[in-house]
Amino acid sequence: MKTMITQRTLSIALTALMLTGAMTACKSKKKQAEAAKQNPPEGETEVKVLCSGPEFFTDNKVFRANALGESMDQATAKKKAMSNARADLAGAINTRVKAVIDNYVNSREMQNREEIGERYESLAREVVDQQLTGVKTICEKSMKVNATGNFKTYVAIELSAQELLAAYNQRLSSDERLRIDYDYEKFKETFEREMENMKK
Repeated sequence: MKTMITQRTLSIALTALMLTGAMTACKSKKKQAEAAKQNPPEGETEVKVLCSGPEFFTDNKVFRANALGESMDQATAKKKAMSNARADLAGAINTRVKAVIDNYVNSREMQNREEIGERYESLAREVVDQQLTGVKTICEKSMKVNATGNFKTYVAIELSAQELLAAYNQRLSSDERLRIDYDYEKFKETFEREMENMKK
């Protein structure tokens, strides 16, 4: 009887010891992983970019872009940053909208698909150019570079996907050549599906 109790006690003690060792190993690995994230490799320095990161990425609700501008003049630095951000935003929107138009045109029974696709794209570029004047600044930071005395401005901007869709609808439905074949609900469905794909 004593032997059974001793064996059971020994078995429980060994199990507890193994669990403690496993937990310590897990914690050790976790600490090593965290340290690797925090400490850059030797000879390298992490550069933190203001107005940047996951909260400034495009998602299914808004298009976003960020950029920086540098100049001896603070106002010029800001203008450069905004110009760079708008150019990035326009490029991202045009790429996404081209995919929407290609999918929409290919899903419709239309004559001269290529010509109609080009017309859609031309109108889409016009809409983007108009809408870029209404972008919203969601982050702006100005810095002075001590070594040079220059100014740096970091900005992040966004444009609502729904506002963009409404502007496309207004422009496309008023075009005489496209109005015959244009189906807003189908276009909207294609647009929203493409925006959802951005989350993946």
